[in-house]
Amino acid sequence: MKVTGIAVVPPPTAAELPKVTPELLASVLARYSRSNDGLANILSKVDLAHPDESIDRILKFVDYGHASIGGLTGGLAIALDGVSMWLAYKIFEIAQMADGQESSTRYITMDAANLPTPAELGVPDDLAAQWTGVMARAFAAYNAEYARLDQLGQNQPELIRLPANAKPAVVARIRKNYALDRARYFIPLATRTNLGLVQSSRMWAATVKHLDSLPHPEAKAAAAALRDVLLKLSPRLMRHSTAEKSYAAQAAQELAVSCRLGLERLSTAPLADQVWVKVDRDTPPWLREEQPLAEALQHRANRYGYQGTATRRMRVSFAWNNLAIAELRDLNRHRTGHRYTPLIQAGFYLPPEIAPAAHQPLLDAQAALTRALLQRGSPAYVYSLLLGAQTPFEHSTHADKFIYEAELRTGMGAHFRYAEHLSAALKEFFVQVPEAKAWVVEGTAEPE
Repeated sequence: MKVTGIAVVPPPTAAELPKVTPELLASVLARYSRSNDGLANILSKVDLAHPDESIDRILKFVDYGHASIGGLTGGLAIALDGVSMWLAYKIFEIAQMADGQESSTRYITMDAANLPTPAELGVPDDLAAQWTGVMARAFAAYNAEYARLDQLGQNQPELIRLPANAKPAVVARIRKNYALDRARYFIPLATRTNLGLVQSSRMWAATVKHLDSLPHPEAKAAAAALRDVLLKLSPRLMRHSTAEKSYAAQAAQELAVSCRLGLERLSTAPLADQVWVKVDRDTPPWLREEQPLAEALQHRANRYGYQGTATRRMRVSFAWNNLAIAELRDLNRHRTGHRYTPLIQAGFYLPPEIAPAAHQPLLDAQAALTRALLQRGSPAYVYSLLLGAQTPFEHSTHADKFIYEAELRTGMGAHFRYAEHLSAALKEFFVQVPEAKAWVVEGTAEPE
């Protein structure tokens, strides 16, 4: 694992603008909110050559707690190299105010050399060899299926949804994606990936505190590495970023629930799709919603258009019983509202192009390893999962955000399995909100 802070410098076109450190920016804006002086006058009293002294002087003057100004630092950019896919997923779950990107499974090296050691992940010593063996077999299955599916795409191009008159380079890329996206269910969740996030000091402090409160050694190591880097960018506002009792208590309870449900439902058989959607359109009696739904939606040119109060005030909760972790990694990045999963293996998904029977010995061995870790209550059970593991997943948000997600995840180039899940959720949404159907653009995900 390597954590790197990225110091953002102004472009040449901004050379004449004031230059501040993240914490100096926060302190100046805090002073700005408690003064009738203009910003230029406040900056004129700041010694830019000695920003730390200026920060301390301002923070003593304004009656602000450090946490309350932590959001004024602007975006602090951090890159994390070589973390597990599980840790990347968890950071995106925690950091709901962050903007970020993670390496795609289409661009990651898929072999056992791209795994952390069992010790780094907290895998018990007596299960380390078993874990290593299962991971090696999973990578072998991935690479074998990728080669087979890639050849199948060459031999039977009609299987691939190609756009009309596509150039040879586009055809080659889509064929590769056809194989990569179907073989990926064998990828271990422990596989190393990279991610970069940008968020304020306040949100970084909460993220690091949360990571430090988790029982996973990798999360604690990431918290320590992040703190070391962030202290260089925002030393005062990162002081309160260590593990905290309420975070640790909730993490322990969630782990206990995951272990219980994981043992009850552990299976390698595929789960049939189920979807649940709950729409709440209630409004206060003194502030009823008056906008017709068509008026909220019909003026958009595309999914990025602004929606009206009829959808922005409508609450929507939706859930699937069998979201594969491969899809969870991306749907988890829709940051609005609240997402929840116990992250268990209640089933195992493989696309129709892959015969499950050929891989049943691997899946049996993987399930046995997962069961052994769950029986011990080990947080390392997450590192025994493959991306095909199916888990319940719930997301609660508002209708405008749900509609955007549904249009995105069924739209041009969306993964075929995203499209199936969101199409099912849309169908149920339309049962409850039929007037939306004329204005929501459900795509066909072609080409992938």
